[in-house]
Amino acid sequence: MPRRTGREPEGLGELDLGPGPDEVLGPGAIRLAGFARAAAADLLAAIADIADLAPFRRMSTPGGRMMSVAMTNCGAEGWVSDARGYRYTPEDPLSGRPWPAMPALFGALAARAAARAGFSGFLPDACLINRYEPGTRLTLHQDRNERDFGQPIVSVSLGLPAIFLWGGTARGDAVRRVRLAHGDVVAWGGPARLAHHGIHTLAEGEHPATGRARLNLTFRRAG
Repeated sequence: MPRRTGREPEGLGELDLGPGPDEVLGPGAIRLAGFARAAAADLLAAIADIADLAPFRRMSTPGGRMMSVAMTNCGAEGWVSDARGYRYTPEDPLSGRPWPAMPALFGALAARAAARAGFSGFLPDACLINRYEPGTRLTLHQDRNERDFGQPIVSVSLGLPAIFLWGGTARGDAVRRVRLAHGDVVAWGGPARLAHHGIHTLAEGEHPATGRARLNLTFRRAG
């Protein structure tokens, strides 16, 4: 995952509230509005089960800064960050045990979303689960720790709405702001695979499904 720029983007464009069913963000990238909404309750129940086995934790960057977003993983590989760097590992560093298995529901949803975005045959082996609370953010970064950049990324939003920051492959490219609601999915790959992206500081609020939190599932093929 990330190579972080460590900055909030400047010169953001107009906020895009587009509630349409599908919204093309650029070549190889699409927002699927409400794609996961029907499965949200089951997804959230599965996240709770995963967190019982591998609790959410705030990781530190290689430079020693504590991330504001809490994270955990499921699947054959889990993304971690510490003084040794950004990387994937098959074991949870807190317990020394393998990460919880990825629920079949997760993999099936990710595969369907990727196929709708034009990337058929996606079989994720890693799911990073982020928990945002009001005031937290994820700075612009590229997902670069995976072995095969030919595989897409699928991101599922649950709970509080967020502003997704969508840039280009160059750090200085213009950044677009896209509103993500409960159940929205963003999938990207191909020419967009190394696009910079992030989450603007989460606004105060409460959601009936998640309370004062936003949960995000990010599916990747890491190995």
